[in-house]
Amino acid sequence: MKNHNKILFALAVLLSQTLTTQINAQEEAVEINGFARNYTGLLFDNGDYSILQNTLDLSLKHRRKNIGFFANPFIYKYSYQDDYFDFRELYVDIYTEKLDLRIGKQQIVWGQADGVFITDIVSPLNLTEFLLWDFNEIRMGVNAVKAIYYPHPDHDIEVVWIPSFTPSLLPGEGSIWRPSMSFPIVPTFDYSNVLVNTNIKNSEIFVRYSLSKSFLDLQLIGASTWDDIASNYVQMQVDSTMNLTGIIVRPEHSRLLLGGMNFSASLGDFVLRGEAAYYDGKRFSTLDPYADGALVEKGYLNYVVGLDRTLGDWRLSTQFIQKVILDYDDLIINDEVDNTMTFMVNKTFFRDQLRLEMFSYVGLNNQDALLRLRAFYFPYDGIGIELGTNLFLGDHGTFGQYSNNNMVYSRLKYSF
Repeated sequence: MKNHNKILFALAVLLSQTLTTQINAQEEAVEINGFARNYTGLLFDNGDYSILQNTLDLSLKHRRKNIGFFANPFIYKYSYQDDYFDFRELYVDIYTEKLDLRIGKQQIVWGQADGVFITDIVSPLNLTEFLLWDFNEIRMGVNAVKAIYYPHPDHDIEVVWIPSFTPSLLPGEGSIWRPSMSFPIVPTFDYSNVLVNTNIKNSEIFVRYSLSKSFLDLQLIGASTWDDIASNYVQMQVDSTMNLTGIIVRPEHSRLLLGGMNFSASLGDFVLRGEAAYYDGKRFSTLDPYADGALVEKGYLNYVVGLDRTLGDWRLSTQFIQKVILDYDDLIINDEVDNTMTFMVNKTFFRDQLRLEMFSYVGLNNQDALLRLRAFYFPYDGIGIELGTNLFLGDHGTFGQYSNNNMVYSRLKYSF
């Protein structure tokens, strides 16, 4: 671990000890909790570890009258790469009768869908382990100012301002989760355009209106933001006879305008959920081998419809997700219409001491899938044991490209 990370983590532990002292001395309302976890994954094909990680995650919370404070430092310790320390959240809350204000690093969760991010786009994503993290770990904290105005008990208006852009965190060179890129020769990467300058012009703004009734939750969303995942500006180099001599890939982020909505409604014994968003300004790579840059800018629609049902100790859920590129160009690498479904079944046993779960993504275009089978056992208060398998089916596509990454894993977690 780098020295400054050691110093930061030591400060976080010192802060927790200081707050503990305050509890004993002053009996103030300070909450300190967290967890320690071992996470081990083993690949089927060669017996290599897909992950070997130990985690310490602390949550420090304090409130005095109309002001609150929250800090969530964490550390991932590895035996085969550098340790990773950060604050997932670190903010101050200010409460008034009609307005709540949160300033600092924070996770912001929007949307109604399970396992997909359509209107849930305020927080960038940690994709270094694909979609296998818990979702509170996939979402990264962002430095932001969030204000929620409550004009009426049934509805509110939320505004989020992010002064500096934070991209999603992608797998590094050599990672088994690095997405495949098919090129006839090995490309050269030029990262000179990937940074977004930190200034007021490049800040992001998100607005959400929420209506909450006993039978319906509805949100309307608008945003001026950046694409969290860079598009690849691909330049082919050819000689005088048009033979390919080189490939230069320049990742760059594009500005996006977004309008969307999400809802959740009770229909008898079922819950109907949905999200939809239109993105303007998305850049797509093309197959034109000699185009300068091979990027085209299009608008696209992304939506999901889900249905949930609870039957005693059983919970059933399914979702249909579709992406549609408008004004489609036949040279675009992405399909004009991309269809995905998810399925989830879980059941609890022994008064919630044991839970069995199946969750799957199914890519209909490429006939690929990710199948997650998991068992959760809670033998004592504070102790959780998770055993599972991740199976990637298919030859290509979002999930099939990882067909060599089938694995079993375990997580042993102690919460305090």
